[in-house]
Amino acid sequence: MESAFATIIQSVGEDLNRDGLRDTPKRAAKAFEFLTQGYRQSLDEIVNNALFESDCNEMVVVNNIELYSMCEHHMLPFIGRAHVAYLPQGKVLGLSKVARIVDMFARRLQIQETLTVQIAETIQSVTGAAGVGVIIEAKHLCMMMRGVEKQNSVMRTSAMRGTFRTDSATRSEFLSLVGHD
Repeated sequence: MESAFATIIQSVGEDLNRDGLRDTPKRAAKAFEFLTQGYRQSLDEIVNNALFESDCNEMVVVNNIELYSMCEHHMLPFIGRAHVAYLPQGKVLGLSKVARIVDMFARRLQIQETLTVQIAETIQSVTGAAGVGVIIEAKHLCMMMRGVEKQNSVMRTSAMRGTFRTDSATRSEFLSLVGHD
């Protein structure tokens, strides 16, 4: 990866021997590995048995989970936040695990629509919840720095599973709790 970054830097007309660029290919490769670490993480490692028996059957909401991802089309960042909710059926997931699941999928190349669905389906499969709702709001640098150059646009995506899809009262409660009613 380091040599690929060196090639890119040279291709834009820069001198890799310039003081500020001498170690840039190595630093860029290390940064890119971090930004895509989701490929090297597994769901089992992330959850780490933090699924607990519980009589709770009321909505669990974790909102404003900041996320940083990169679009697969231009490899430019999109930055935003996720709101995740589920209706437990006998088991609850450790609080930090919800954010870790968001991060695991966010740290891969993809589009926001796919990220939203991946999170919802994973929370559903891990918890066996009666329903799951996920909303992601993000700003995309591919729209801000190039192309149409729209600085204030925010993309919102949602994925509703189970009762969040079939029961409008459940969906409305979720939307209200995350400020989208």
